Amino acid sequence: MTEPRERVKYSAIIDRPNLPLPKGARMVVWTIVNVEVWDIARRMPRQVLPAPTGDVSLPDVPHWSWHEYGARVGFWRFFELYQRLNIRPTLAINARVCLDYPRLAQACRDANWEFMAHSFEQGPIHLEKDQPAMIERTLSTLEKFTGKRPVGWLGPGLTETYDTPDYLHAAGIKYIGDWVYDEEPTEIATKSGPLVTLPYSIELNDITMMVVQHHEAAYWTKKCIDSFERLYEESATRTKIMAIAIHPYISGHPFRIKYHEAIYNHIAKFEGVLHWNGEEILEWYSKVKNE
Repeated sequence: MTEPRERVKYSAIIDRPNLPLPKGARMVVWTIVNVEVWDIARRMPRQVLPAPTGDVSLPDVPHWSWHEYGARVGFWRFFELYQRLNIRPTLAINARVCLDYPRLAQACRDANWEFMAHSFEQGPIHLEKDQPAMIERTLSTLEKFTGKRPVGWLGPGLTETYDTPDYLHAAGIKYIGDWVYDEEPTEIATKSGPLVTLPYSIELNDITMMVVQHHEAAYWTKKCIDSFERLYEESATRTKIMAIAIHPYISGHPFRIKYHEAIYNHIAKFEGVLHWNGEEILEWYSKVKNE
């Protein structure tokens, strides 16, 4: 068992050298679209409708259907938006999506989105009986579907055990999004070599803001724009990365999508902003970290 503090030493961001972006760019916006499979035979990962008399029902048809709406309808609003903006997001994908929703996965593959492994199906990592086997099944399924083995990983609900980084690196994963402790890429130690952490977000995340904290959709626009404007201001002297994490069964609803679109309309007014996926951030970081 290796605790996080044993994998990485504390580092103040002001003590590190700046990592410049190419062609004078100032900051990166990293968009992550999370697409999942919720197994009707298990408890649903999220609930918004209280169970009658407090008794959790199985099967949980209303919440399974809520998630299913995301794959059938909500996702396609995202897809149209990013096609129109010529942005290729990172797709945090349960590998089972390729089996249960091949139409969706094929659209992302054909549009050249990055596939970031997000477990085989949605469920907490610490309840997996055989993590290495699940990781291999996930990566192999995605590799068979896309023709390319994923380099990134995001745990469902960002869950890990103390040993998960070792298993991931041994399986060929090069970066993870679970460690949301910084605004820049960092490296953590594993038994087989360093693993890069990218600055994913549980703050600029529609689950946190709208499902957990119950904010209205308009606040999503405000929160993301406020974050962007401050980071853009700071990017005059130091490269900044801003992650935006969304789910089609949340932000893909008709009463929310315009508030999400407004974020990108605002960002488009600023120069020197790159829209990169996780693999592009990893490649840049790997190149400039030792220069």
